[in-house]
Amino acid sequence: MKNFNSLIMISKRAQNISPSETLKISAKAKQLAREGVSVISLSAGEPDFKTPAHICNAAIDAITGGFHGYTMNTGIPELREAISAKLMRENRINIPADQIVLSNGAKQSIGFTILAAIDEGDEVIIPAPYWVSYPEMVKLAGGTPVPVKTLFANDYKLTPEQLEEAITPKTKALILCSPSNPTGSCYTRSELKDLAKILEKYPHILIISDEIYEYIVFDGEHTSILNAAPQLIDRTVIINGFSKGFAMTGWRLGYMAGPKPLVDAVANIQSQETSAPSTISQMAGIAAYNGTMKPVEEMRIAFKERRDFVVKELRSIEGVECFSPSGAFYVFPDIHVFFGRHTPEGEKINTSTDLSLYLIDQHGIATVPGDAFGEPDGIRLSYAVSMEDLKEAMARLKDGLSSLN
Repeated sequence: MKNFNSLIMISKRAQNISPSETLKISAKAKQLAREGVSVISLSAGEPDFKTPAHICNAAIDAITGGFHGYTMNTGIPELREAISAKLMRENRINIPADQIVLSNGAKQSIGFTILAAIDEGDEVIIPAPYWVSYPEMVKLAGGTPVPVKTLFANDYKLTPEQLEEAITPKTKALILCSPSNPTGSCYTRSELKDLAKILEKYPHILIISDEIYEYIVFDGEHTSILNAAPQLIDRTVIINGFSKGFAMTGWRLGYMAGPKPLVDAVANIQSQETSAPSTISQMAGIAAYNGTMKPVEEMRIAFKERRDFVVKELRSIEGVECFSPSGAFYVFPDIHVFFGRHTPEGEKINTSTDLSLYLIDQHGIATVPGDAFGEPDGIRLSYAVSMEDLKEAMARLKDGLSSLN
C-alpha cells in the first residue's frame, strides 16, 4: 500500500507552538516511575489532596439524579449565578452571571479569551517569569508575545516603568498572574494601583487577570486588580477555576468573567470548539462555591507549612537564593551560580534545563527549568506534595547540587 504520510502537511500555526515543558517533565517523571525508578516529582502544579467530600457527593448526586445531558454552551445558569455571587461576596467585584463563561479548565478560558481578543500582529505584554502556556497561546492566535523580564530583587513582579516601556501602538493586552505561577509572588493593592495608573493612559489595552491561585495566599488576602482599580472593569477579564483551591484538577472546570462583548465572543468560539464543560463537574462546582470552605483553609495551612520548610532548606544551600513566596505552591529560586559547573560524569551544566535534566536523571527529582518560564537563572519547584516527599526531595537536591564541581 502506498504511504501517503509524506503528503500530510502540518500547519505553520501548529509548527510554531512548543509543547508544555511542565507537562513534558511530569510525563518523564511518570515514565521513570513506571520503570521502577524512584522519582519525586516537584514539577506538576497539582495539589496532592483529595477533592472535598461534599463536592464529590454533589457530583454523585448529579450522576444518580440523571444530570447526564448537555448544558447551555456558557454553562449551567445556577453555577454562573454562584460565581457571580462569589465574586461579589469574596472579591467585592460586581460581574453579572450573563458575563461569565464556564469552560474545561482555566487554561481553556485563557486560550479562548486570547483567541477572541487578539488579531494577527497584536502584541501581548507578559511579565517573565510567566506560565509556560501564555506566549504559546498568543502565538496560536497570531499575536506577538512581548515578554518583560522582571527582577528577582522585586520578587519577579512587573513595575509601572517596565509596563510603560513595553507598550507600543500594537499592544492589545496585558496578562497578569497573581498569585503567580511560577514564582508564587502576589501583587499588593498598592502595586496594582501603580500599574493601573499606567493602563488608564492606554484605554485600548485589555487586562487578562489570571487568579486561579486566589485561595492559596499566605500573607494577607488575595487582591484582584479590580479591587485596586475598579474603574478598569470594562476592559478586565478575570480568569479563575476550581482546580487549585479545591483540589479539582481532573474535573476540568474553569471560567472567565468580563466585558459582555468579549464574553459573547468567547461563547461563540466555545460553541464551535468544545461546547460547555462536563455537566457533572458543573454540579460539583455549585457545591464548591456554596459549601464549606474549611477544606480549602486546611489545604492553605498545609501549603504554608510546606513553603516555610522548602524556603528554609533552599536558603541553607550555598549559592541558592530564594525569596519566600506569598502564594500558590511554588518556589522559584535563583540557581545560576551552578552554571559552568560539571556533573560527576564530567558533563557541563550550562543552563537551567541542563540542571533539571541532571537532577531527574541522576537524583530522581523532577523540577521545571526556568528556561521554560522565560527566566533562565531560575528553576521551579512545586511543594504540592507531602511533607515526607519534600524532606526526601530536599535531601536529594542538596546531594545533587553539592556533587557539582
